[in-house]
Amino acid sequence: MSIYERIEILIKNKKITKKKFCSDLGISTGNLGDWKRGKSTPGSNKLIDIAMYFDVSLDWLMTGCERQVEKIHERLEVYLVDVSSIDWTVKLSAHEKAFIREYIHFTQHRKKLRRKKAEEKNSFSLHLDSPEV
Repeated sequence: MSIYERIEILIKNKKITKKKFCSDLGISTGNLGDWKRGKSTPGSNKLIDIAMYFDVSLDWLMTGCERQVEKIHERLEVYLVDVSSIDWTVKLSAHEKAFIREYIHFTQHRKKLRRKKAEEKNSFSLHLDSPEV
């Protein structure tokens, strides 16, 4: 099953139209058609958006399988690092630098989406509390 076929299942399960899905996520219907025909696939940021929109894991969205992950439970605390022990002369490869840049971009994107989702939730609550509802 392709990524597009899993997206189609999610759209049907959420009982929304493909047009609404595209509108909500800022996807052109042409891109969705390209995904269907296998001409292209969603980029990494769009896959994250889709997974968050449907509340599914990226693993499932991309492969159709959930990854079995052992959960680590730890207390929330501040971690301090003694930077004097770090060897700053070690050079990173271009691949390592690209990975770090991509990870930073991913975390910034995820934070922005979570903030937006929280704002929408708060806005929705405000509308419910208004006397006009």
